[in-house]
Amino acid sequence: MSDVNKTLLFFSAQPYDEQFFTHINEAQNFGFDLKFLNAPLNEQTASLAKGYESICVFVNDTVNASVINQLYEGGTRLVALRCAGFNNVDLKAAKDKLRIVRVPAYSPHAVAEYALGLMLTANRKYYKAYNRTRDGNFSLNGLLGFDMHGKTVGIVGTGKIARVLIKLLHGFEMNLLAYDIYPDEAFAQQYNVQYTDLQTLYRQSDIITLHCPLTKDNVHMIDRKAVDEMKKGVILINTGRGALIDAKALIYGLKKRIVGAAALDVYENESFYFYRDHSDEIMEDGVLARLMTFPNVFISSHQAFFTKEALTNIAQTTLESVRAYLNREPLVNEVKEQA
Repeated sequence: MSDVNKTLLFFSAQPYDEQFFTHINEAQNFGFDLKFLNAPLNEQTASLAKGYESICVFVNDTVNASVINQLYEGGTRLVALRCAGFNNVDLKAAKDKLRIVRVPAYSPHAVAEYALGLMLTANRKYYKAYNRTRDGNFSLNGLLGFDMHGKTVGIVGTGKIARVLIKLLHGFEMNLLAYDIYPDEAFAQQYNVQYTDLQTLYRQSDIITLHCPLTKDNVHMIDRKAVDEMKKGVILINTGRGALIDAKALIYGLKKRIVGAAALDVYENESFYFYRDHSDEIMEDGVLARLMTFPNVFISSHQAFFTKEALTNIAQTTLESVRAYLNREPLVNEVKEQA
């Protein structure tokens, strides 16, 4: 690895990115020169990467065909995603131009535990109770929940995160339904999970939680038709990708009282708002603003991954991938367009 290639440029960098990447870079003797930009990567900022062979981006950065062409013309050859998802990357456009690597499993426990927390929060309304008591209101009216014991939870996608969540929910003695195009029957049998079709899962679940990757085939899988099939009063949880849910369909479900509550850590058009302070600005996204008016909707800013362990693993894995690329070694975490 030559000195000229040791600079790694970060887009959408936050203070915690600088803290954890700098620590791992020094502690593990990677020897990179790390440059951090707060600006997101998009068509207007791609020119900032000129001269950098390797760049590091996050979940809401734009890596479309136009950006890829600009990066390639500027000399970039590696894009390291410090996240698991890669739906923001045009893999077809990247072919023969850029190598793309990711962090496939930084901490399934972090996201699974957060999803469980969202279930409890939406059900028992912790956020409303917290706000009330701080204002001196100790009334219990409007805070009624239900026992999770014996209820049915539907899990869409049974990858690493979902399997950790299933183990946690098994301890609550809940009925576990699951849907996955690649079912893990051995695991399901071990934890008494019943695989079923989506329609049955929608009809029978008291809680539905989404843990599948976003693909071109499941954009807006939760649409108005899906909402109409759901059990009245269902709690909807999303720690996956925002575009799995059609937000307008969710609003429809809330107004029709089909969706009893929703707890969302992701939102389809989150890239403009999430990870930044907009508290002094008028919210121009009317759909997001509408969602936030519902008293039974809890929204957090894509923080399910946000633990010390996860950030450590993200930094470690990302820097290992960049070093492997520069040393012309195999890229075990590379993602490519599917044939």
